[in-house]
Amino acid sequence: MSSDSDKRKRILRKDRHGMNPLTVGLLVLGVCAIVVYAGFSKHVPFTHGFRVKAVFVNANNIRPNSPVRIAGVNIGKVKKVTAYKGGDGNMSLVTMEIDKAGLPIHKDATLKVRPRIFLEGNEFVDLSPGTPSAPTIDDGDTLPATQTAAPVQFDQILTALQSDTREDLKRLLEGYGTALTYEPTAADDVGQDPAVKGKSAAQSLNRSIDYAPGALKNVAIVNNAFLGLQRHDLSGLVLNAGKVTKALSSNEQSLKDVVTNFNTTLGALAAEQSNLKQTIALLGPTLQHTDSALTHLNASFPNTRAFAKEILPGVKETPATIDAALPWIAQARKLVSPAELGGLTRELKPTTVDLAKLVNGSLTALPQADLVAQCVTHTILPTGDVKIADGQFTSNEENYKEFWYSMVGLAGEAQNFDGNGHYVRFAVGGGDQTISTGKYGGNAGSKLYGRVNDPPLGTRPAYPGKRPPYNNTARCKDQRLPDLNGAKTGGADGGGTVTPAPAATTPAVSTPVGTIPSTTTPLPALAAGSSSKDSLTAQLVDRLNPFRASGGKP
Repeated sequence: MSSDSDKRKRILRKDRHGMNPLTVGLLVLGVCAIVVYAGFSKHVPFTHGFRVKAVFVNANNIRPNSPVRIAGVNIGKVKKVTAYKGGDGNMSLVTMEIDKAGLPIHKDATLKVRPRIFLEGNEFVDLSPGTPSAPTIDDGDTLPATQTAAPVQFDQILTALQSDTREDLKRLLEGYGTALTYEPTAADDVGQDPAVKGKSAAQSLNRSIDYAPGALKNVAIVNNAFLGLQRHDLSGLVLNAGKVTKALSSNEQSLKDVVTNFNTTLGALAAEQSNLKQTIALLGPTLQHTDSALTHLNASFPNTRAFAKEILPGVKETPATIDAALPWIAQARKLVSPAELGGLTRELKPTTVDLAKLVNGSLTALPQADLVAQCVTHTILPTGDVKIADGQFTSNEENYKEFWYSMVGLAGEAQNFDGNGHYVRFAVGGGDQTISTGKYGGNAGSKLYGRVNDPPLGTRPAYPGKRPPYNNTARCKDQRLPDLNGAKTGGADGGGTVTPAPAATTPAVSTPVGTIPSTTTPLPALAAGSSSKDSLTAQLVDRLNPFRASGGKP
């Protein structure tokens, strides 16, 4: 059995045909060209690196292949510059390709178009990658125009200085020169500091140099204070100011509104320039007083710090105090619940309303009760202390006692005294003497008649002939004490000769200190002591006791 190689048909070398040498040569040259290109360009064909886009208001001379730098080091190139379709149509969209050395780029990154040195020509993009704490951007992201900037070109400066602007600048410089060299008049010097009177502005400025050392010293102190107390205080201030500025610039419309409102505010200040001038003139004395106040405030800080140290233990105990108070608060909450004090308050509400009405009514009743008390104190009780002189019937006792003596007698009238009968007996019978009363019983009037054995001796008090006037508006406490011993005696028929009352057969009672006098017998007044026995109630109780001794003791 023959092998496979024997089975194949052998082909002579001269009859063998391969690839065309020209084709092979071209392929080799193409591969070499690709390798050389890749070696020099360091770029894999049909791929691209990390790309980022940015919107510029003015791209100036930025062109494709313009370098992109971070801190002066090339980290990428501009790939293309196209018109930005958004905004007002006057902005450019710059696409840049960034190498790995320029990554990462954060969302708060900023880009500025800067001119290269004269020999380099054109412009380059200066990239600030942003703060590390900010999020990073992805491939193909676009940075807004608020995070880009372009340099001011010389032609823009010339454009700003048009003929009218140059004329205004010229007038400004001329006015400034005139202001420096103007010689003030006497009217201009009114109200000015004596050191600058009669001097031009330039001369006054020259004089101000004499005060420069002290002012510059204070400026140096202020600048040193701006450095802060700790390291990086000033840098932190600048950083935070940058953040604030960036936040303001992120919203152009809001920033425009701020500028507009600021212009309005300055206009209002300009309208009040006279008052503002007076305020600034008073600023110096105010600062002097402020300096004194701050000195005293600084002197109080040691005590404040000591107080703060002393209060720290109490503050530390505050959580424990709160924890201890929570159970009490829980119990207090239950105490004031509707089932406890809340319900009691609800039930007492009607009583409270009635009590309020009672208090309101007492506002009227208490003044009347006060008038009654004053009437008893100043009129009734002093009148009861009067001893009535009744001739041979004088008892030499106060009349209020005689009243109670009569009550005792009346009480005993109906009692049995002994086996003979009642203690008081009345003899009923007639006589030859007729007596009668006055008319009584309304308008008709009638009289009562009786007969007695002996003729009447007279009437006491004497009949005045008419009823005395009655005034129901006069207060009792203001009335004059009645003269109980001044009663007159009239005739037996109610008229006739009026004779004085009989004199007492006993000596008069001496008047104690503090009594209210009357027309005849002195009247002892109520003492105003603080003892319970001297109170109005105690005196009334004593006087209602007819068996007490004259000294108030039984």
